[in-house]
Amino acid sequence: MEIEKQIDLESIQTDDREIEIDLLDLLSYYKRKIVWIIGAFLIGALVAGLVTQFIITPKYTASSTMYMVSSSSGSAVDLTDFNIGQSLSSDYAELIKTRPIVEDVIKELKLDYEYEDLIKMLNLTVVTDTRILKIDVTSTDPEEAAAIANSLALKAEKELPNLMDTPKPHIAETAIVPQERSFPSLTKGTMLGALLCMLIVLGALTVMYLMDDTIKSSEELEKTFGLMPLTVIPEGKIEGMIADDDDAKSKKSKLKRKLKRRKK
Repeated sequence: MEIEKQIDLESIQTDDREIEIDLLDLLSYYKRKIVWIIGAFLIGALVAGLVTQFIITPKYTASSTMYMVSSSSGSAVDLTDFNIGQSLSSDYAELIKTRPIVEDVIKELKLDYEYEDLIKMLNLTVVTDTRILKIDVTSTDPEEAAAIANSLALKAEKELPNLMDTPKPHIAETAIVPQERSFPSLTKGTMLGALLCMLIVLGALTVMYLMDDTIKSSEELEKTFGLMPLTVIPEGKIEGMIADDDDAKSKKSKLKRKLKRRKK
């Protein structure tokens, strides 16, 4: 039993060594193919950048901001009023998405959307530890996004205080027409395309490396068969070596003829 355990341990150690050597060989193989890898990275970046810039439909996000007011005394705002204002912000965020308000915005702006379509375009968030509510609208048309965000803020300012029986909120900032798109990001798209193309090439090179079972060095021959080669033939064209040998022989024969003529 002890002998079997020792054999098993030795086999595990040799397997670990082979894996380590294979990894080093693989890294060396990658190094030899570095031009392919860099080329794949650049081509992927170029293709992804062009697709992101000219093919994918851009989207724009416009934002309006509302400030929830709650003051029990009508002048100074204490901690209780602050907490009430935060709760009102969360309530407003949910009530703005109700069907009557959203459908009124669709009719007012004459939009070609259903209720569910417009809801998917909205993102209502309460800024942490504040009484500020942000209304974000994302659309393929920047002017449309700004118009929807402002219309929703006005509807919320007029209708929700009566519904909730609360003080009227203030529109702190109206939405402006965005000049830059929010999706897709040219930088992110370019980098993702470059990395994806590079990973594909690395995968293909790895497969080629694993399928190549030719012996490339004397060390690999010794590791595979346990034999040391007696000699190593250098790389090069054999035809060229033969031609050089023939030239050397012809030169020698010419020298011998000259020597014979001098002796005569």
